[in-house]
Amino acid sequence: MNSKYFLLIFSLLLLNSCAKNPETYIEHLEGYWEIDQVTMADGTEKKYTYNDTVDYIEISDSLAGFRLKLKPVFDGTFETSKDSEQFTIKIENDSLNLYYKTPFDSWKETVLMATKDQLKVINKNKAVFLYKKFVPIDITN
Repeated sequence: MNSKYFLLIFSLLLLNSCAKNPETYIEHLEGYWEIDQVTMADGTEKKYTYNDTVDYIEISDSLAGFRLKLKPVFDGTFETSKDSEQFTIKIENDSLNLYYKTPFDSWKETVLMATKDQLKVINKNKAVFLYKKFVPIDITN
């Protein structure tokens, strides 16, 4: 076998194995998230040093879930309007997409990255939202 041919095949296999698998993001979606930064389509950024609401995401075994806006209270509990946004998860073209549907609207967000500490999504307006895991303020110290 020609060494150049072998090197080409080896390189293609290596690149393919290093490609991100969006299915691995699913396990990191659940939890409490707060917005850290938003980058608009024109490149302008807005950093959030304080959030008065937190997004709670829960997923069922059937690749469906919901997102709920919560307001943290100093005693460690949350207030909520109980208005949830239902979504379904689909892997399409090597991307993890969340399809939301409410009585008023429907839209899609694409998960660009999800780890145990960060979540990054892009919406239809090309705005990129970077979330960080919510850590409650401990007022007992």
